[in-house]
Amino acid sequence: MEINDTYNTIEYPSEEVLFKEKNSKFFGYAFPIQSEEEVKSIIDGLRKQHPNAGHFCYAYQIGTEKISYRANDDGEPSNSAGMPIYGQIQSFGVTNILVVVVRVFGGVKLGVGGLISAYKTTAQMVLNSCIIVEKTIDIHYLVSFDYKNMNKVMRVIKEKKLDIVTQEMEINEDTGLPIGKIEIKTRKKNAEMIFDIFNSLFEINIQLKE
Repeated sequence: MEINDTYNTIEYPSEEVLFKEKNSKFFGYAFPIQSEEEVKSIIDGLRKQHPNAGHFCYAYQIGTEKISYRANDDGEPSNSAGMPIYGQIQSFGVTNILVVVVRVFGGVKLGVGGLISAYKTTAQMVLNSCIIVEKTIDIHYLVSFDYKNMNKVMRVIKEKKLDIVTQEMEINEDTGLPIGKIEIKTRKKNAEMIFDIFNSLFEINIQLKE
């Protein structure tokens, strides 16, 4: 069975886009995010940037295998803003992303249909302006070993072109000899093979990093 271990996202925040409808201005932004905690500070920053705006509507999606998402209408009629924005995140097939549309009211009511269209169009414009990149879903392992086995470990890392995330040395309290600990990452579809290689090596311990 082929393992799908890639996802699409953006690396950098977008440029600001502007959509106008009946004197209302809709400013669109996209940001790469890794966690829900980042959302508040981004929205706070946009509030400072647009002190006259009435609505800061947004949607985000985080995760690759376990997806979490939220759509926020920020005072606009229910499902007229957040969900149209989220619909564009889905149609562009991106994750780990926050899309915000800031509305400055222009004195003319748009109605629910007009709002849905305006928020959707702004989100579409901002996502169109982004450079979307493909990334791999990576599995992280901790490999630990006596210092004398360092070359064995490094040989596998080099042969299999594995990325080293962190590397440290500790002293074994029982023997007084140094122990190496290396965190490596590999794309998901190679993970089982990499685990088996290290697991079969004498005196080398590998475990999944949660």
